[in-house]
Amino acid sequence: MSVRAILLGLIFVIIWSSAFTSARIIVSYSSPIAALAIRFFISGLIGIFIALILGQSLKLTRSQWRATIVFGLCQNALYLGLNFFAMQTIEASLASIIASTMPLMVALAGWLFISERLGNSGIVGLILGFSGVMIIMWARLTQGVDVLGLLLCIIGAIALTVATLTLKDASSGGNIMMIVGLQMLVGSSVLAVFCILFEDVYFSLNSSFILAFAYTTVFPGLVATVVWFKLVNEIGAVKAATYHFLNPFFGVLIAWLFLSESISYMDGLGVIIITIGIYLVQTSKRQTV
Repeated sequence: MSVRAILLGLIFVIIWSSAFTSARIIVSYSSPIAALAIRFFISGLIGIFIALILGQSLKLTRSQWRATIVFGLCQNALYLGLNFFAMQTIEASLASIIASTMPLMVALAGWLFISERLGNSGIVGLILGFSGVMIIMWARLTQGVDVLGLLLCIIGAIALTVATLTLKDASSGGNIMMIVGLQMLVGSSVLAVFCILFEDVYFSLNSSFILAFAYTTVFPGLVATVVWFKLVNEIGAVKAATYHFLNPFFGVLIAWLFLSESISYMDGLGVIIITIGIYLVQTSKRQTV
């Protein structure tokens, strides 16, 4: 477990976790699908512009084009689209907790479909991480929750799992920033269709919305995605995915700081268990079958 991997993981998870709070602010003042489609369009254009400055091109490999389309559909259109819609009725902290169950899905899918699995300590780590998430989620569920919003977030986590498993194809061969920009345009296009067909578009252009929208466009939109690509390329999808177990801690903490959402001792207990689980997975020897 290199220092570089640890830093990449922590940077990613802090930015990623903050996106739930900024998204909660955005959907409080706008129609969620329209806002997300516009955000992806802007982020995509910025990403492509930066890629061109860096000398990158649209000449991607076949596997990169496939990964770009799958990632754009699964992470941007499905995962984030469903989460934005759900956060009209559920707290940002709960959405971040559900997203953090994704590592278990990635580990299972990696074992079943791409012959990648962890050693015994890694399996124990996954169980502990998932248990920590369940402790935090249970504390939240006892306070009451919108069932439809919860279900949409779970479906989104499954879509994020599929997206994560495609990143190896995307990150091999260079042109990472170009791929980041293109997959955002894919997500924007799909969401725009749903927006036109099903959504009544409205925006309240106050300072809270503008700041949250600008932050989400640049940091979770571009910076976190590039960091995520590099992290998966360096340590693999299964180990990289375990960093999502930290989403409950940072998601709850950031939502508490900016939205005054509740935080409890059960949250702290869950975080301790999650941290131990991540350590075991990160130090486990990766195996192939």
